[in-house]
Amino acid sequence: MKITFRIEYRTAWGEEIGVSINGNETKLIPLSTRDGIIWEGKTEYEVEEKDKILSYRYGVYRNHRCIRLERGNMQHIIPTIVSKKNISIQVDDSWRDLPINSFLYSSAFSRHYLLPIEHSFNYSTAGNIIFRALCPTLRHRNQKLGISGNGEVFGNWNPEKPIEMFEIKQNEWIAVIDASQLNYPLEYKFVAIDEKTNKVVEWENHNNRIINQCDVHPTRIYTTPEAEVFFNAKLPKVAGTTIPIFSLKSEGSFGVGDFGDLKKMIDWAVLTHQHAIQILPINDTTITNTWTDSYPYNSISIYAFHPMYIDLRQVEKLKDEKLQSEYDTKQQELNALPQVDYEAVNEAKRSYLKLLFKQEGKRKLSTNSFKEFYQKNAHWLQPYAAFSFLRDKYGTPKFSEWPEYTIYKKEDIDNLCDTKSKSYNEISFYYYVQYLLHIQLLNASDYAREKGVILKGDIPIGISRNSVEAWIEPYYFNMNGQAGAPPDAFSANGQNWGFPTYNWDVMEKDNYQWWQKRFRKMAEYFTAYRIDHILGFFRIWEIPTHSVHGLLGQFVPSLPMSTSEIESYGLPFQKEFMTKPFINDKIIKEKFGEKSEYVVRHFLRHEHHDIYSMQPKFDTQRKVEAYFANKSDEESLTIKEGLYSLISDVLFVPDRKDKNLYHPRIAVQNDYVYKQLSWKEKEAFNNLYNDYYYKRHNRFWYEQAMKKLPTLTQSTFMLCCGEDLGMVPDCVPWVMNELEILSLEIQRMPKNPAHEFGHVWEYPYRSVCTISTHDMSTLRGWWEENYNQTSHFYKHIMGHWDETPKIASGWVCEEIIKRHLECPSILCILSFQDWLSMDEDIRNKDVEAERINIPAIPRHYWRYRMHLSIEELIKCDKINEKIRNIIDENERN
Repeated sequence: MKITFRIEYRTAWGEEIGVSINGNETKLIPLSTRDGIIWEGKTEYEVEEKDKILSYRYGVYRNHRCIRLERGNMQHIIPTIVSKKNISIQVDDSWRDLPINSFLYSSAFSRHYLLPIEHSFNYSTAGNIIFRALCPTLRHRNQKLGISGNGEVFGNWNPEKPIEMFEIKQNEWIAVIDASQLNYPLEYKFVAIDEKTNKVVEWENHNNRIINQCDVHPTRIYTTPEAEVFFNAKLPKVAGTTIPIFSLKSEGSFGVGDFGDLKKMIDWAVLTHQHAIQILPINDTTITNTWTDSYPYNSISIYAFHPMYIDLRQVEKLKDEKLQSEYDTKQQELNALPQVDYEAVNEAKRSYLKLLFKQEGKRKLSTNSFKEFYQKNAHWLQPYAAFSFLRDKYGTPKFSEWPEYTIYKKEDIDNLCDTKSKSYNEISFYYYVQYLLHIQLLNASDYAREKGVILKGDIPIGISRNSVEAWIEPYYFNMNGQAGAPPDAFSANGQNWGFPTYNWDVMEKDNYQWWQKRFRKMAEYFTAYRIDHILGFFRIWEIPTHSVHGLLGQFVPSLPMSTSEIESYGLPFQKEFMTKPFINDKIIKEKFGEKSEYVVRHFLRHEHHDIYSMQPKFDTQRKVEAYFANKSDEESLTIKEGLYSLISDVLFVPDRKDKNLYHPRIAVQNDYVYKQLSWKEKEAFNNLYNDYYYKRHNRFWYEQAMKKLPTLTQSTFMLCCGEDLGMVPDCVPWVMNELEILSLEIQRMPKNPAHEFGHVWEYPYRSVCTISTHDMSTLRGWWEENYNQTSHFYKHIMGHWDETPKIASGWVCEEIIKRHLECPSILCILSFQDWLSMDEDIRNKDVEAERINIPAIPRHYWRYRMHLSIEELIKCDKINEKIRNIIDENERN
């Protein structure tokens, strides 16, 4: 098959254009130019009989290195020629980045069908023209794309005689026309055709397209550039629910939500005309086998699912009837609890699965279905199973403490996992569990697609430092730092997640394959996903390992300041005073009161006059933490927190790599050292601080994000949503707009600093709006937190001037929910608790019991459960009808 590629692209001196076919970057087709504008090149491509289409992409190269690639996961496509005749194709193209409204091409909005490629094209000896077009969401409206125009071939503009196009890939359409039948100049439009009547129902919103002449002869096919086609139909808007899977509850649950319950939740979504379900991370977090493992963002594997999500109703019963009866009783006991008993649930499910594996495992692992699963997933499944086995064997996930296998060597693990190994039976148990989880989640995922429901997953920003990935791929991580977040509305001291940070320099060398494989695996189950803390792809808040709080962190990567640069702002640099904790008698008295003498005697060292320093054995927060490890009385906790704050009372933090460069300490304006500055020094410091945190890094962080996010977000067809909360630099919306990533909009966390509350009517269409997240109090909980704040909201946002209700009554919640559904956001995904807040009869009477997480508590117990079962919920006609009606009224369907 002979192909001539031609594209108009204005290059700079030294740049060249090349084409890669079917993703093969090693066999690049070089194009040449005479004028630096029109580039052309030829190739012969051997087509196999099974090939239906050929995809290709243009790139700009300098010194044989790609410096710019066409953006997006939709490459140019042409149908292959199934013909023995010597026919060539002339392809005219234009450079293509993301299509307009590219998110509509995602699997979230192509979810109603899976299109097989059925059309092969046997070209006649006469020349043909291939028309190509991109047009999303037609199938949602039971329509297909066509062409109407002048001349008999195009039906002479007759709406009953359009040319039907074929959807050769989802949302990508072609038509093959015999060029000998065309009259020039050719005028035409793309049209939407009703699938049943085959009549035109809408004409594209575009001037007539014109082809004046086409150089086609009997052995050449001419291919037009892809056209983006737009109609006047309303863009889709969707409503949905967010809830952790562990919080789901049905009559057959085993004390915790599972993948079977997810299917039931999809049924409720369909009943109430919702088209999206959003969940929290579902990866395995088994580290200590205690309730502290309930934190879903601290996974030990980016691939493996948590065993507690297995629906035991979908697996075989135990043949031992007495044992089965005992587990049935245990199921009823655990399912009656108002919250998840994490330890009891996991102990019961684990023991049941081990008995079942002993009974059924050998047979299950011999099936073709399992063998296929293992073959596709062995690259992560085997290391995960080996890690889990060794964690249990040695009683710790800290592989650095294992007596053997501390350093991962594939050959050694292959031997450990060999079918003839003594350990194989225990290791293969983990294969078995992950296989069951895969089958059950895939079943729920397919069910969501069939029902037209977007299933939205969650990709955590971090991994556990005691994880499979840290063990087998340590070169991808910086283990000497802790990821977290600077102070925000969630936590005054910042958040310390404890995760290692990423070594982006190493990841860049293989084009971020670690992330791409992670995203592609997720795409097997989900049609949309949330990038947890998307700011981490611009820069991450890295906290030194000796810190407990997040105040002594610094952004990585970042541009630290020299002493001369600090002084250029009018602030004389005093290293001792500005970089060491400032502690004097007054501070000690204010902070510790009657315990001041005790604190001075046990933890501080007198330097001179009324100035003190920390004793060396207490000069880091981790040392203080270790000292108070077994003390839980209120006095000890107060002293511990006071010492933490003394240690972080510095004006500048030395750079992690170069100790002669510095970062202004985050939120230091609230601390004592700042108060020692003169008004002139404070003014200089504030100017420095604002430049550093809000201006200095914008272009730098933009470039950092654009190295990573285009590759990652375009590695699958999932709909990409970013959690862009916290200390958001100006460059974040630049990147998210350029890549068409959906933002997150929360009214109580306005993006506009001039507003006390967000204006829902100003939200961008390309966004996800919600009222509360898992890190926040619910709508009802927030209403009761601060009466003055609630009164401002009630009067200035809701427009009521009577006395503000002390609690959020049903009608108050309904009014707030309606306004969110009315907003422009493409997705309005509300928490399950907030949906039910509209009905005072069925909502949980205990507002506090609805809280999922409190970020200020580092070891929070994640155990929230629905207070009624899904079966009961489906029978609640009043609230279901209310949800259905307000969704329909706002055309979110």
